[in-house]
Amino acid sequence: MKVVLLAAVASLILQTAPALAQSNAAKDPHAGHNMNMTADSRAAVHKATGVVKKADAAKSMVTLAHGAVPELKWPAMTMSFTVKDKALFDKLAVGKKVDFEFIEQGKSYVVTAVK
Repeated sequence: MKVVLLAAVASLILQTAPALAQSNAAKDPHAGHNMNMTADSRAAVHKATGVVKKADAAKSMVTLAHGAVPELKWPAMTMSFTVKDKALFDKLAVGKKVDFEFIEQGKSYVVTAVK
């Protein structure tokens, strides 16, 4: 009796596993896809406005005096960011006011877009 019951439970689990996986995929479009996603693709994108104080394309760094970033509970401040793409330096002239997007990458903050 125990063997029959155990076999029935195992059969039920094997039959419902694909349905459960599909159900989870419907809730999470990334479920089961590209399990090696980079931190960049999962990082929250933050937006701020600031004035370029220093731009160093050789070091891929920019210093911005930016306004508050409420979602990070940051007050207005001046800080340095890594710049993801050197092409963004075309928009990062010292003294220019810019709207920018950035992500947290490890212990650094990385500018990913400039408008």
